[in-house]
Amino acid sequence: MRLLFIGDIVGPPGMGIVKQAVPVLIEREKLDLVVANAENASNGSGLSPALYRQLRTAGVDVVTMGDHIYRRMELAKLLTDSEPICKPANYPEQALGRTCAVVSARDGAKVAVVSLIGRLFMKPVDCPFQAIDRVLRELPPGTKSIFVDMHAEATGEKALMGRHLDGRVSAVLGSHTHVQTADECILPGGTAFLTDVGMTGPYASILGRRIDRVLSTTITFIPSPFDVATEDARLAGAIIDIDAVTGRASAIRRVMLREADVQDISGVTV
Repeated sequence: MRLLFIGDIVGPPGMGIVKQAVPVLIEREKLDLVVANAENASNGSGLSPALYRQLRTAGVDVVTMGDHIYRRMELAKLLTDSEPICKPANYPEQALGRTCAVVSARDGAKVAVVSLIGRLFMKPVDCPFQAIDRVLRELPPGTKSIFVDMHAEATGEKALMGRHLDGRVSAVLGSHTHVQTADECILPGGTAFLTDVGMTGPYASILGRRIDRVLSTTITFIPSPFDVATEDARLAGAIIDIDAVTGRASAIRRVMLREADVQDISGVTV
């Protein structure tokens, strides 16, 4: 089974390249499942129902969220329906949303997708290590393929989660920091790991925001709106090969596509 995880989709540029690239990647890479973190899709903060539906139409099978999950409260109904969209599993039980999505991949295998949020340098929240242990205990018997989106600031916390889950899940891939790291590996127990898959959005920016606005505010301390940038859209993520029988990963590779790359592999001008 082959799974693609797309990192933090930021604003219209991120949405645009996802809609262009995902159908092409599904065909070219023979993808069985596409998971995307979309907590920044709505103009850089939150996710609207309309954009969620656009992602699903483009071929995204499961959506994970992070600390901006409730920025667009019109998403509330989708979070409480049976849609394949996950809140961080270590959010309070009363928080809207499901802690896990179990879906069928295109090859027929069942896959569990879980989102977790870090505690270091972020708002106080329940322990992600205890939360994932609880979720794993509650999964349907026989669920072998398990994917975890570790949405966190600290690289050490992400690495520790990878080690905590090594041999127990198929992949632990990080999101949130918007910078793709180069430490992809298969851990000794068969779990694929990458500290951060990177941002899907405008790279002529500061983490997706206009350079001039961020620079001005940083230098002068005068607040200004950090609008989403518009140029150099790229899709960032990682592709993992998983043995559907054992749930162990056999390969992981990073993905970074510009619009010109999508044109090259599809033969269609974008």
